Amino acid sequence: MSVLNIVGVVIFIGLLFSLYKFRKPDTSLAKQVFIALLMGAVFGLFLQIIHGGDLDAIRPTLLWTDLPGDVYVGLLRMIIMPLVLVTMIAAVVRLHEVAALGKIGGSVIGILVFTTMIAAIVGIVVTNVFGLTAEGMVGGEREMARAAVLETRQSTVADLNLAQVLVSFIPTNIFRDLTDARSTSIIAVVVFGMLFGLAALLVSRENPEMGERIKGGTDTIQAIVMRLVKLVMSLTPYGILSLVTYVVAGSNGSDILNLIGFVVASYVALAIMFGVHGLLLSVTGNNPAEFYRKIWPVLTFAFATRSSAATIPLNIRTQVDELKVPPSIASLSASFGATIGQNGCAGIYPAMLAVMAAPTVGINPMDIGFILSLIGIITISSFGVAGVGGGATFAALIVLPAMGLPVELAALLISIEPLIDMGRTALNVSGAMTSGKITSTFIKDGV
Repeated sequence: MSVLNIVGVVIFIGLLFSLYKFRKPDTSLAKQVFIALLMGAVFGLFLQIIHGGDLDAIRPTLLWTDLPGDVYVGLLRMIIMPLVLVTMIAAVVRLHEVAALGKIGGSVIGILVFTTMIAAIVGIVVTNVFGLTAEGMVGGEREMARAAVLETRQSTVADLNLAQVLVSFIPTNIFRDLTDARSTSIIAVVVFGMLFGLAALLVSRENPEMGERIKGGTDTIQAIVMRLVKLVMSLTPYGILSLVTYVVAGSNGSDILNLIGFVVASYVALAIMFGVHGLLLSVTGNNPAEFYRKIWPVLTFAFATRSSAATIPLNIRTQVDELKVPPSIASLSASFGATIGQNGCAGIYPAMLAVMAAPTVGINPMDIGFILSLIGIITISSFGVAGVGGGATFAALIVLPAMGLPVELAALLISIEPLIDMGRTALNVSGAMTSGKITSTFIKDGV
């Protein structure tokens, strides 16, 4: 390591210590996260400046500054499956009516799919307004290598249909799904948790004495898991500082400038969809400003990690503690929202790519038939998109071939993919939490 690398690591350690000293009982998590976000952005820019923008020279520093972020994300991934499983079992056991579970699930999924359809429309409109097109785009070495990989991956999703996606939600091996072995493992664990909880609920009704022990046992296990979640959540500011430092210091400014039009258009579309979420909350009697103020730490974490799945623990905890959403609804909306109806990755992104690619094969992107077909395919294909980095690419691999469009465009955007994916992930999580809050507004009985 060079002297500059050592200086960078020492300064980063000092920033971590400053965050620790700043933590006080009366300082909210949102404020701590905001400060960590600013510190990470400034420090990342500082690393770019002192190293003259040389990413190779910065990497030895990032190797150490990224350590707290890697540890934090690893701890979050550790508690995802136990949290989802235990919370779902406990939530179903507490239901007064089994039918309430169907109403909750139907409402959450319905809102997620509806908002994804709106997101597709927004993506189409924004792309046309900005006049974005893939005609004339030339890929470099990295882009062509990525295109070759995408061509290979396309074969794995070429024959994918809605029926197969629904079947993949069934946990044929719950122990395998608890290891997160599949892209739909989270939904599979949710399904198992609901069925296990349903069986426990029926046993409780048949044998009230055993029911008391079941309820006491699930309450105890859930209390332990939630305390574990709280312990991990207390590390959020340090994780954010590390993750944002990595994002800012590791960005290639020239690549971003080359495709700045797509970046701007993407964030305009994302901003519009955040507004749509706020509008839906408003018309259902909720305060959008209060909603976004309370979920700010969740969105910040989603933005930094680019993983809807990793955000599930913080998502559930915030819905229950801050938004006062019942645990059963919070668990379903957070879990389903990480796989079904992702507004950013499965809605806006494939819609924008399809509109950009259409002219390259002689299709008018303003043709009403093309637009309706695109909206329909995006809405259906939004089931089962993995809630991790790369989920948007998976969605594009389904939508583009289905519309008869080339997949190479996804590879050509590799340089700016991480920058846009941060905003998309935050929107995905906002959509999940919006579905939970709206559902809790209308479904009061049985939860």
